[in-house]
Amino acid sequence: MNRREILQTGLAFGTGAALAPHRAFADPINLSFPKDFRWGCATAAYQIEGAVKEDGRGQTNWDVFSHTPGRVANNDTGDVACDSYHRYAEDTELLKALGVNSYRMSIAWSRIFTTGRGKPNQMGIDYYNKVVDGLLSAGIRPYVTMFHWDLPAALPGGWQNRDTAFAFADYAGFMAGKLSDRVHDFMTINELRCFTDIGHLEGRHAPGLKLAPAEVNQVRHHGVLAHGLGVQAIRAHAKAGTAIGIADNATFYVPVIETPEHIAAAKKATREQNAMFLTAVMEGRYIDEYLNQEGANAPKVQAGDMAAIGSPLDFVALNIYAPEWVRADDSPKGYATIPHIASTPRMASPWLVVGPEVAYWGVRMVSELWKPKALYISENGASADDPIVNGRIDDADRVMYLRNYVGQFHRAMAEGYPLKGYFLWSLMDNFEWADGYSKRFGIHYVDFATQKRIPKLSAAWYKEVIRRNQLV
Repeated sequence: MNRREILQTGLAFGTGAALAPHRAFADPINLSFPKDFRWGCATAAYQIEGAVKEDGRGQTNWDVFSHTPGRVANNDTGDVACDSYHRYAEDTELLKALGVNSYRMSIAWSRIFTTGRGKPNQMGIDYYNKVVDGLLSAGIRPYVTMFHWDLPAALPGGWQNRDTAFAFADYAGFMAGKLSDRVHDFMTINELRCFTDIGHLEGRHAPGLKLAPAEVNQVRHHGVLAHGLGVQAIRAHAKAGTAIGIADNATFYVPVIETPEHIAAAKKATREQNAMFLTAVMEGRYIDEYLNQEGANAPKVQAGDMAAIGSPLDFVALNIYAPEWVRADDSPKGYATIPHIASTPRMASPWLVVGPEVAYWGVRMVSELWKPKALYISENGASADDPIVNGRIDDADRVMYLRNYVGQFHRAMAEGYPLKGYFLWSLMDNFEWADGYSKRFGIHYVDFATQKRIPKLSAAWYKEVIRRNQLV
């Protein structure tokens, strides 16, 4: 009798009764992804490029903010960052070694228009042409984000000024015209909530303001208006066949128990709590719940604004990290969020609560609420302590995080939601905004003194996922 027969009959245990087959002999779960699935990594210009005063680049709000004492941990700045402006070819080799077929990058607006508008800077255009051409030569498809928080400092009033939305559209349309013969996928703006609320309500990010509610709502409106005008400008200037979307970190609500009433509560919360951002973009209007809640503080909307904001998209990209848990209740809203308590598991960043189910529910909720043509995960990743031991960085905690989240993304894809690709944040450690260099999100370790890149255990894991095209 072989081992399988013994396990199935139970004789090995002297029970005389048959046991269920051992898991090793059960039909394996299909954890593979479609052949055309896009595997990639993501970065952002200010976080990796450095070279802030080279080749005509203008000053940004993050240059000003990071050089203001006390604003960033350890008074770190992005002046050098990962020096990717000079090392982009080396970083393309990192991507190539992983086996990715895609790369999400952003353009520094102030490299193209030094003051945000006016005469274009050819040296900036040339730089991004070289980056794009290098990626394509390596067989890697670039996905380009037009704005990832680094606003040209010379624009009067910044995001408080409505005209900034139009300046963004001019820049986005211009760059689409320059790149769309080779770049076929553009994202307008990254994470509306971060550069509006964290920058203008909480004051923890550039420009470091704490505005009144009505002023914050107007900044939010200018942000979504910039997105909508940007979509129209890219569509007008890009080559035919260009796909346009947005990369947003909507607040994603997870039903505390997977039952109909809690699922309905999570869906309602997702729509209402993102009313000023993704809901407005996908529906082309501010929903009544938001307007009634804000009252006299609601944003001032001009004719044509909402039509632009609701411009049709070819895809929606989601930055998914941490969940918000929600349950149904008898309140007028019909739901209540459950706070993250001290025992809630987190990664190295205190805000990064570990809740892999958010990967599935984020994709599902956006799909069911707004039925986008396609979805991408434009960011997902984790900070970890990353000690170097005998020349190795065995970040098993990050691998745990990624494995569980990718498993939940697989569930969403397997259930038929239109998930087409995944961009891991991030290719390498970089300038982590107000945390400076104190938090590491990369799957490649960066020694910021020498700029040496060292693959972590997570890079080996991700490489194997890509090689097999399935969850490992």
